[in-house]
Amino acid sequence: MSNDVMTELEDKLKKSLAALKKDFSKLRTGVASVSLLEDIKIDYYKQPTPLNQVATIGVPDSRTITIQPWDNTVIAEIEKAIQKSDLGVNPMSDGKTIRLTFPKLTEERRKELTKQGSKMLEGTRVAMRNVRRDINEKLKKLEKDKTISQDDLKKKQDDVQKLTDKHIEMAEKLFSEKEKEILSI
Repeated sequence: MSNDVMTELEDKLKKSLAALKKDFSKLRTGVASVSLLEDIKIDYYKQPTPLNQVATIGVPDSRTITIQPWDNTVIAEIEKAIQKSDLGVNPMSDGKTIRLTFPKLTEERRKELTKQGSKMLEGTRVAMRNVRRDINEKLKKLEKDKTISQDDLKKKQDDVQKLTDKHIEMAEKLFSEKEKEILSI
């Protein structure tokens, strides 16, 4: 039973790390990336539709993203959705293709992005600590129900702490890599 709890802990911590990686992929660095457009949805036949389901998205160079809609009638909707997003770029259209040209990041913007990343990291730390607390409560309940001994409880709580610390350290490493990526010119 206590092994199930430990498996649950590891699964939840891994999910927290995966969510952090996904969030970091949306943080704009000096390089254009398709992942920046992942959350953009357009109004396609009165349905909110992800951009990648109505267009081909490409990255011809490190500062440009091209969007080629399969249906040219949605170009205005795509442009509107991009302007509403917080990408900080203006779409340019030739009637068939939309180009997004990303300017070089200013020092101020880099610091702002680093702060955003730091907030994401802190949110992940809090989530991991909450998972640790929930798992420790489950372990205490197992001990109270006499399913595990007090010694087992102590050992499992130590294991929970070690596993949580390991995953928080991994999250911090991800952040430091992202920070280097953002701050490098």
